Amino acid sequence: MEFNEAKAQFIQTWGKLGSEWGINRTMAQVHAILLISPKAMSAEEIMNELSISRGNANMNIRDLINWNLVHKELIPGDRKEYFTAEKDIWEVARRIIKERKKREMEPVLKVINQLKTIEGDQQTAEIKEFSSMINQLDTFVGKMDKSVNLLLNENENKLFSILFKLMS
Repeated sequence: MEFNEAKAQFIQTWGKLGSEWGINRTMAQVHAILLISPKAMSAEEIMNELSISRGNANMNIRDLINWNLVHKELIPGDRKEYFTAEKDIWEVARRIIKERKKREMEPVLKVINQLKTIEGDQQTAEIKEFSSMINQLDTFVGKMDKSVNLLLNENENKLFSILFKLMS
């Protein structure tokens, strides 16, 4: 496979994968370009690579910065902003997991904690069933949260070991 074809395929595939992380395709494609770039890139270079507008490029770059996957790099004597991506794929995975936990799991935990303290006649069948389900969800999501925290706090070798055990 030719390099340009392989590069295009990687960018497209990473874009599809991005939707599985909870980010849009273009944001993931911007990330892909920065992952494989040997040097920091300007927004203009990214725009040209993906054939996207300046606004689209800037919005997605800012979002990647917010996810802590990309950071700005200043080049002395140049007024443009340049961007680089974290290149350690284990660290990329860790940051994605951390961001998804913050955006998805923590709000659910907060709501479940609020729902555990319902008022009313605790003896009705509806309230008993509701309370039972909320308690089950609390247990399940709590264990997921602990598992994610364990993954986030482990080094690369232990992370791989834990993931392998979970898949077995």
